Order: sequence, then structure tokens, then C-alpha cells
Amino acid sequence: MRTVTDEKNTPETEPAAEPVVAPATDAAPDESREGEAAASGRDDDVTYASFAEAFEAVTDGPEGVDASAPPQYGVGPFSIREVALAGVWLLAFVFSFFPIYDYGRAGTGPSVWTGIDWLLTIGTPTIAVFLLGLRRLSPQGIRRVGSLGIDQFASVAFSVSAIIWLGLLWSSFVSVSGTGIFLSTWVVWVEFILMLAGVLLTVFAPLFPTIGEDFRHRPEVPAHRFARPARPVVARPATPRPAPAAAPHTASPYAAQTPQATDAGAYAAAPVAETVAPETTVIADVEPAPSASQAFWALAPVERDVVDENGVPLFTIGPTAWALVIEDRGDSFVVRHEDGRIGYLRDVSGVTRG
Repeated sequence: MRTVTDEKNTPETEPAAEPVVAPATDAAPDESREGEAAASGRDDDVTYASFAEAFEAVTDGPEGVDASAPPQYGVGPFSIREVALAGVWLLAFVFSFFPIYDYGRAGTGPSVWTGIDWLLTIGTPTIAVFLLGLRRLSPQGIRRVGSLGIDQFASVAFSVSAIIWLGLLWSSFVSVSGTGIFLSTWVVWVEFILMLAGVLLTVFAPLFPTIGEDFRHRPEVPAHRFARPARPVVARPATPRPAPAAAPHTASPYAAQTPQATDAGAYAAAPVAETVAPETTVIADVEPAPSASQAFWALAPVERDVVDENGVPLFTIGPTAWALVIEDRGDSFVVRHEDGRIGYLRDVSGVTRG
């Protein structure tokens, strides 16, 4: 009896994770392409090198086959539902060349192909049936129309067509109430019934036992990027506005002429020394307290007179320029003018401090 080993085929120096690289690429081709696009600085969702790549982005999609699913029997390569839907479309396509309006001359009215109504009434169902057949006959054919799969596109196409044919019937009933003439011919009735059957074979097909087999045992695959949930949209962060300057940034030449204000401010902010014992001194920091003799800038809401000790006006201050207050006496301010004059502002109501 001979024992078969894999020592020659699997040397000890071969990394164990190396064979996993190839299956991972096959299992997720979209992720591989997205990784390559990110490495090259290109976004496949919005950037395409050619029209072929752009066309592939809106028509290609993931697909797979569940090998464990029971066999599905049909007519050739097509399922029973697809054959029935093709038969419905063929009848609707043939009847679409007959007149849809009757103006009193039998057989001489216009068909749906006369105007632009053919695009949604029979054109989109034709495209849907063509794509269903292409999906079975060509493995590399179109698998998606924008964000819709082939079956989803067929559901939308037949639903829209049925609604338009119903609108033509409704217009004819409205014309009966006004003129007493029903304009639509039998073609409109037949087309509406056929498109309604197409809706049953697409939108409501999974509810039926036989034609519903076409939708059962389908493998789960990752959704195409166009069919994935939408990204959340958040509010753009507001740009903070710069705070208005409370006082002018330029130093006044007269500020240096008030040593008592500077000294008072420095004294208020200086640490307070408290003697505990002859040999022990504790330094405590305190918050600078507002001082009545501390200079500040003031802005009057309206023009007001600054007077001397006898009440004679010396100059005025107003809302157009800041005034230097060198002392706050509670009910009045001691104000220094730019030329050096000093007076008293008696009315301090509504004054803004800088």
C-alpha cells in the first residue's frame, strides 16, 4: 500500500495565504477594479476613459448561478414566463400598426406610429423583450439599464405602456360626454389588455406558482453600484463669521499719556501677597477686578456734550468714533479728547464699553 503525500507539491517555504489571492480576485471583480482605480487616482463611478467603459458602467452588473437550485424547465433556453411575455409583446406589436382612432371613416385613422406615442406604448416594451432574450442568448450581453436590472426595466416598461393606453381610453370616455363620439378603436382596448398581461408577467410574476419559478432560487449577488442604497446627505458645516471688533486695534497716542490708568490696571491684575507668618509668604492669583480708575474706550449711541466742571460744553462725542474714558465715576465719565482736553460726560446711558 502506497501513501501519497503532498510534501513535494507544497514546500514548507511556500506561504499558506498565497493561493487565496486568485480566488479573491475572481469572487469580487468590482472590488478589484475599484482598488486599481483608487491606486491610479481615478473614480470608476464618474470617470471613464472611453465610451465603452461608460456604456459598461450602466449596462453591466453582477451575475451568478446557484448550482444547488433545482432544474428549471422551459422552452429551449427561455423560461415559460419569458416565452409568454414574448407572445404578449408580439401580438401588441402587430396590433400597433392598426388605427387607434376612428373619425367616422373605418380603417383610415392614424396608428400609434404616426406620432411620438409609439416610444412608450410599444417601443420600451420592445426593448425590454429584446433584452430578456439577449440575456439568455448572450452571456456577455447587457445586464442592466442604468440603475435597473433587466426584469426591473421590463416591469417599468410594461407598466408605463399600460398607463398610456389607459389614458387613451380615458380621453375617449371624456370625448363621449362632450361630443357623443367614442374616438378609440378596438386596438386601444386590445393593447391595454395585452400590456396589462405584461404587467402580470413582470411586476406580479413572483406571486404565481408556474411563472414565478423564474424568480425563485436566484443567487444572491452584490448590488451594482447604481442599485446600491444612496449615501446620506448631511448639511454643509457653516463657516464661522469673524467676531466684530469690540475696540480699535490701533493704540491711541493718548493712551500713553494716562499713567494712572495703566498703573491701576497693572495693579488690579497683579498677584496679591498675603503674609501668614514672619517667614512664610503665600502668593495668590486673583481675577483682575474692574476699577473705576481703569481707562477704557466708550461709544455713545448719539452725539453728546462733554462739559467742564461748570457745565460748559468743551467737545462732543458720538457714534462715529470711540472716546477714551480715563475714569468711571458711576453716573459720569471723565473723557479725554484727542487734543488733550479733559471733560465730563454726564449722560452715560446706552454707552457701549470697548
